[in-house]
Amino acid sequence: MSEATTIARPTTATLAEACRLLRSGTLVAFPTETVYGLGADATSDAAVARIFAAKERPRFNPLIVHFATVADAEAEVELDARARMLAEAFWPGPLTLVLKRRPSSRLSLLVSAGLDTVAIRAPDHTVAQALIRAAGVPIAAPSANRFGHVSPTTAAHVADSLGGRVELILDGGPCRCGIESTILDLSGAEATVLRPGAVTAEALANVLGVTLGSARANDPRLPPPAPGMLRRHYAPGRPLRLNASAALPGEALIGFGPEAPADCLNLSRPSDLEEAAANLFATLRALDRPEVAAIAVMPIPEQGLGRAINDRLTRAAATDEPVPPDPDPFDHDRGPALPCALPDGLE
Repeated sequence: MSEATTIARPTTATLAEACRLLRSGTLVAFPTETVYGLGADATSDAAVARIFAAKERPRFNPLIVHFATVADAEAEVELDARARMLAEAFWPGPLTLVLKRRPSSRLSLLVSAGLDTVAIRAPDHTVAQALIRAAGVPIAAPSANRFGHVSPTTAAHVADSLGGRVELILDGGPCRCGIESTILDLSGAEATVLRPGAVTAEALANVLGVTLGSARANDPRLPPPAPGMLRRHYAPGRPLRLNASAALPGEALIGFGPEAPADCLNLSRPSDLEEAAANLFATLRALDRPEVAAIAVMPIPEQGLGRAINDRLTRAAATDEPVPPDPDPFDHDRGPALPCALPDGLE
């Protein structure tokens, strides 16, 4: 682990340093349009293992692998016609697809947590795209925070959660979406939403022309098929009470809409779900402090992006759950040494 963490704006020099760190098996935190990611070379078992160690994340929980292009992803996973349609419509963007792993894939088996599938996406963020292209390898990157805690949407959030555990944080400012990607399982005959996110189920169904399946509640004794599916996740250090109309003594209130009290932190006074999603994690972090005994949250409409917001809040409010055993660890490095090539046009 690093004893010091550097926060730096993305420039040609800092991207070159981030590339060097990634290729040496070191962790780098970087911005995406959803939340900040904790990145490692996805072809290196040793590098990916460092993600799990830094986050204190159990190895039964799969990771998302980030690619620059569809062509890059196709070298590692099997894309069918549905995946191509969705990638054309939503990539780069906040959509993760769960697909069958190719037998020839270079990806570390750790990213899949022992499954025969891989969760992949192409991020819609200039810094993330530049980093992936510069590194020359796919980047495994869960959210850059301690496991189960509130996701980070600024570089300061990352430093607060993982300071000393990551060498470099590329500061690209606040994340635009503020909530994680939608995860869609295409590994079977039915397209199934495993995690609601920044792309709505309605938008996905319109592209595919079919009704999407919904994920069943995950058996807590078994590894989840994708990240973000555990019953308790995204949680602040304070108890969370949902669908509140007002704060009880000792509680801080998170509001939504014009009827919320003027003195509360409001996710969106005009009831804009995109604004609410962008503010959600930052607001939870702002209230996660000693003088706040508990947090109450006003109701969020269960429609469109509201489903993703409510998913995060429901998991954040849940109690602890049984933890399945980790799969056998891998601790050898299979990643080939590749030269770093920086893209043109960076300052």
